[in-house]
Amino acid sequence: MWNDTDIPLSYLITFRRYGTWLHGDVRGSVDRSHNIFGTPRLPHEPPRKDYVRTILKHEPVRLDANRRIVVENAIRETCLVRHWHLHAINVRTNHAHAVVAAGGKKPEFVLNAFKANATRQMREDGLWNESHSPWAEKGSKRRLWNERSVWEACNYVLNGQGDELPSFD
Repeated sequence: MWNDTDIPLSYLITFRRYGTWLHGDVRGSVDRSHNIFGTPRLPHEPPRKDYVRTILKHEPVRLDANRRIVVENAIRETCLVRHWHLHAINVRTNHAHAVVAAGGKKPEFVLNAFKANATRQMREDGLWNESHSPWAEKGSKRRLWNERSVWEACNYVLNGQGDELPSFD
């Protein structure tokens, strides 16, 4: 069943911590010239990855157990305060996924709200004392137009991320 409006039912929002997926990575990557849906990603190029690593502004950020809890709670709070419906969430050591119905808000707005509130909460809790952001620039904002795509995104977020993470701390 197709949603017959110009507003998606939900979004699959994904954002990464800074320094964890660099151009040249074996998984491929996107840049301004390689960012069209269905087209190939940038290829694996170890020299490019090595170069990009040398120009990082700071060390890659790690989301330990405490930070993951804070990020998850910040996303939940953002949804509660803004009256968005959070279908699913999974915060990993290097990225976070959320499936959210945001009542017609643009996905960029949702992504930025999640990142800003997660950063603010980490700072308030003494888990991020740096002046720069712990997040990579931008993020993924997939529009989910029907119930099946929402269900599949939730299943991916909840069950497609590998084993449950131990606390590590």
